[in-house]
Amino acid sequence: MQAKQLPTQRGWAWLVEGLQLWRRSPALLSFLAFGYLLALIVVSLFPFIGQPVASLLMPVLSLGVLNGCRAVDEGRKVGPDILFSGFKGNVQSLVTIGGIYLVASLLVLVLTSLADGGTLLKAMTGGNIDSEAAASPAFTLSLLIALGLSTPVMMAYWFAPLLAGWWKLTAPKAMFFSFHACLRNWRPFLAYALALMLFGAVLPGIIVGTLGLISPTLATLVSVPLPLILIPIVFASFYCNARDVFGTPGNGNGGS
Repeated sequence: MQAKQLPTQRGWAWLVEGLQLWRRSPALLSFLAFGYLLALIVVSLFPFIGQPVASLLMPVLSLGVLNGCRAVDEGRKVGPDILFSGFKGNVQSLVTIGGIYLVASLLVLVLTSLADGGTLLKAMTGGNIDSEAAASPAFTLSLLIALGLSTPVMMAYWFAPLLAGWWKLTAPKAMFFSFHACLRNWRPFLAYALALMLFGAVLPGIIVGTLGLISPTLATLVSVPLPLILIPIVFASFYCNARDVFGTPGNGNGGS
């Protein structure tokens, strides 16, 4: 796979392009984003097996969201059932990607136990921790370790579902090329992360906080629809950066 190396400013553009893509079909893309989240939440509610199964299905459903974004981008008419289109091809590789991601994430949490004695692992697996443990330097260190170790795991996962789904790569190859693409484009991804933090958290927080000083009711009315708009835009921006780095099949991009 050939991953393009993009300039830093492209990272800022992905969120804008996500907004533009969402505006072309807000109902469909909103359904795909929240349908994806709802499906994973419902599956994870099953005792014992729910969360592992949700992790295995995550790449399959992610591919469905990307397929929907691609259809909107290409002007094709599709229905809500496209969310489950990832089950129609290379499911074995997609599920394997989910399994590798799950094992790697659990390994990261286990390694943080060396710093905090298992406090973060307990918190992430549904256990309760007291305020004293959460405020301890050891817990802070474990959070930093988790951030440092989980970053390469996320890099390996980021593009993997679409590489397995669109280009039929095996799970190891898809995760390798995903990691390589993210590493090669760390500058635009850094800009993208800053854009997400600024426009997805900081500015909405300032707006809602300012409105709250004027009228708490108005602040509540504004804060409710914000996630309904922001979350689908962020999902659409995932497709935009994937299209930018690898292109799409059939357009002469992303060849092996």
